[in-house]
Amino acid sequence: MTQQAARPHPAVSADTAFFWEGARNGQLLVQQCNQCSKLRHPPGPGCPGCGSLEWKAIESTGRGTVYSFAIHHYPPVPGFEYPNAIGLIELEEGTRLISNIVGIEPDAIEIGMPVKVTFETFERDLTLPQFRPRAS
Repeated sequence: MTQQAARPHPAVSADTAFFWEGARNGQLLVQQCNQCSKLRHPPGPGCPGCGSLEWKAIESTGRGTVYSFAIHHYPPVPGFEYPNAIGLIELEEGTRLISNIVGIEPDAIEIGMPVKVTFETFERDLTLPQFRPRAS
């Protein structure tokens, strides 16, 4: 019996640690600038809108729509199942993030499809937000 390789872990930095901690706690957290209130993802040290270094984490509703997507078939990356549906999800709050789309056949995914975050733990210390279809 062949054991599947572990899923690659994301790089965690001082700027992204809050996001991964939130995922472990079942929360989808997004950075919000304290100066101009602009949301940003991926997280970073400074606001791309106004340059402020002051920010806070807000909890997203986890609801959004598929803005774009791709179905990855080849080359296979150890730790993933194929076909692998990868979506650019536009959250209700207005920011976008890249994540897997699960719970649906890849051929049934559509741009504009409503989705909701779900969290999956792959190893003891790796919990990832993913998105599944939701009723409109």
